Amino acid sequence: MAHKKDILLQPFQLKHLTLKNRILSTPHEPAYSEDGMPKERYQLYHEAKAKGGIGMTMFGGSASIAADSPSVFGQLNLATDDIIPYFREFSDRIHKHDCGIICQVSHMGRRTVWDMADWLPVIAPSRVREPAHRAFPKEMDMADIARVRQAYADAAVRCKEGGLDGCEVLNHGHMPEQFLSPLTNFRTDAYGGSLENRLRFTLEILSAMRDAVGPDFIIGIRQGLNEDDPNGLSLQEGTEAARIISETGLVDYMTANFGKIDTDHALSYHIPGMRFPLAPWVAQLAQVRDQIKVPVFHACKIADLSSARHAIESGALDMVGMVRAHIADPNIVNKLAAGKEDSIRPCVGAGYCLDRIYGGGGTLCVHNAATGREATMPHVVEPATGKRKKVVIVGGGPAGLEAARVSAERGHEVVLFEATGTLGGQINLAARAGWRKDLIGIVDWLRAEVERLEVDIRWNTFADDDLVQAEQPDVVVVATGGLPDTDYVAGGEHAISTWDVLAGQDISGSVLVYDDNGQFQGPSCADFLSRNADVSVELITPDRMAAQDMGTLNFPIFMEHFYQNGVTVTPDHRLHSVAKEGNRLRVTFSNEFNGPDIERLVDYLVVEHGTLPMNEVYADLRSFSANNGVIDYDLLQANQPQSDNGESFQLYSIGDAVSCRNIHAAIYDALRLCKDL
Repeated sequence: MAHKKDILLQPFQLKHLTLKNRILSTPHEPAYSEDGMPKERYQLYHEAKAKGGIGMTMFGGSASIAADSPSVFGQLNLATDDIIPYFREFSDRIHKHDCGIICQVSHMGRRTVWDMADWLPVIAPSRVREPAHRAFPKEMDMADIARVRQAYADAAVRCKEGGLDGCEVLNHGHMPEQFLSPLTNFRTDAYGGSLENRLRFTLEILSAMRDAVGPDFIIGIRQGLNEDDPNGLSLQEGTEAARIISETGLVDYMTANFGKIDTDHALSYHIPGMRFPLAPWVAQLAQVRDQIKVPVFHACKIADLSSARHAIESGALDMVGMVRAHIADPNIVNKLAAGKEDSIRPCVGAGYCLDRIYGGGGTLCVHNAATGREATMPHVVEPATGKRKKVVIVGGGPAGLEAARVSAERGHEVVLFEATGTLGGQINLAARAGWRKDLIGIVDWLRAEVERLEVDIRWNTFADDDLVQAEQPDVVVVATGGLPDTDYVAGGEHAISTWDVLAGQDISGSVLVYDDNGQFQGPSCADFLSRNADVSVELITPDRMAAQDMGTLNFPIFMEHFYQNGVTVTPDHRLHSVAKEGNRLRVTFSNEFNGPDIERLVDYLVVEHGTLPMNEVYADLRSFSANNGVIDYDLLQANQPQSDNGESFQLYSIGDAVSCRNIHAAIYDALRLCKDL
């Protein structure tokens, strides 16, 4: 058991609300809403954290309070009373686990678009375009200010009528800070100029909200303290604004933010991924903590309990936010309290969760396939009630490891054949790419789990059909992955793969990296090579931009490195042919838009064109299996077990052994198949 005096497990009094510990999930938008409402999927995602022991879960990242603040990444619609019944259901669901619940409310100002929902003009304090969302806003007049002020008050009332414990105003980057920041406020009236004037709008909306809900309802604010821009809000002025707000009596807590969110690059720093250290802003917050006269919350890559504990013990924070950590594992607090801190599935900072949102999808964790699928996928795999089976897994990459973990949790006897002396498959290569080294945390956790569950690992064993059948299995899961597809064009046999580069092949001179994948492999390879002074790198892609399938938290870091390290990026060109020319390679490309062909003469060509399934053992086993190796998709989609007639063995293939996808797809394949074995 965890020590009862662990500061993270101590209660905290927030106004009338007693929070049972110091860990919370701050507001964010997982993009699970339906019709702008927090329906079952949205609620179950937060309930998983409440069941997992968290003190408070906060939701509704940027929940919209007005029609001219339409959703751009799946936000809730808080501009209508229709949301109140969902709030009541939601609050009842969370409160039964002794967990607090608060909704964030926002008018996005310039941080939205005009060509969605009701097609209303975007409004902001001044006509300053936000690069990320690209609208040219109308400068707000007094009627706009009055209307939006009332919308904040109405939203607060809906939160109160919905049975929530409170609501939080999103100041940082949104309309209130657009008034506060010198970068976005050029007004000459009572709302512009001095700090007092620029803060006026924030204080007015807080006052209107307090008048609307009365003194007992919790109101908080997410306040930006430092835009880290020579012309923007400085730490000194941001702290002064925070002090003034905190002394008004209008707010009951303050969540502190840092940085800007108005460009892709700025956002990648504000929500830091694996390129950045843990808890990057806590030390700066500690310097000004005594100026803020209300409880202070903060969440920013506080991904582990040691960092969280230090933030509380140092006095920098009263409550510590661990959002992405709970996306990776919603049972953090329960595991801490039970003395099982080592079993927490780690957040590795991959950014897959947020990258999907900005690409129009919903939040998913790169290595916890149950998050966001709580209605169908278990966070805790329960033992099977039927016969104990013999399950043979072929391949120890992410798909095979998850299949082994889940099958063993079900209580089955599991044998895992691994062709090498290490587990993890392609993740081991990906983790060699410098700043993406923390990906190895996925492998470390899965390895620890299969060892805890006493999976029988047969190392350095290249399994064939005879070896597999000799085990007399009931179930065989082939997770052998794939091999790089480099020679799909004329002369492609002269190319090398991203695997070769990341595995350490000695390379110098001119290197052309051809990326016909758009995910991490090609850019990671180019980034890796560009750190070698003996190498010049050009990245060519048929896409209209580098890293086209990569999200906002990751591609800006690659682009930053490309510019800093002199990588040339050439889009819109498809690999046509490769030919030897002495000791070099002549590489020809066709233009995607009927432009002229181009050629390059280089020392090395690296081709990233996905992987080809390594499925020989699967093909050899099919005729011996009871199901001919076929997964019944109808049963899979209906969340039902696969049919088992008891004859011979069931054979399945998952992950890249089927087709080239990603880590999440491999792990999801394994979980949804094996959870019902």
